Amino acid sequence: MSNHKIFIVHGHDSVALRELEMLIKSIDLQPLILSQQDSLGMTIIESFEFYAAQCAFAFALLTPDDEQARDLKGANKWRARQNVIMEIGWFMGRIGRERVALVHKGGVELPSDLLGVIYIPFAKSIFDVSDSIKQRLRGQHLLA
Repeated sequence: MSNHKIFIVHGHDSVALRELEMLIKSIDLQPLILSQQDSLGMTIIESFEFYAAQCAFAFALLTPDDEQARDLKGANKWRARQNVIMEIGWFMGRIGRERVALVHKGGVELPSDLLGVIYIPFAKSIFDVSDSIKQRLRGQHLLA
């Protein structure tokens, strides 16, 4: 496949974002991170759609960024940023579920519509799951 652009959907975990960016670069693919692109005078959603449409694959980093209200038992719950959830849906609808990989950190609550979707869990570092990430890319013929 000639398109080597890989979109990275992310929240506030800048360490995981940088690690995934470095990993993608190290295997000769081109990571695309919206915040690093020129807005071209467009709104955020227009800019997202413009750049996302250029990509052959997307990784979504689901990291514990937003604290939810306490449940009845008093336990804190964490969720990914809402932009991450919206962008996952956009990519799944646009390029297909098989071309979207969910990379999940820690105790993030997953939306019920994503339950059953296989994701790549990691505890501390993206590099700990680099083999699984490469396997997903191989499965879509983006990596030899």
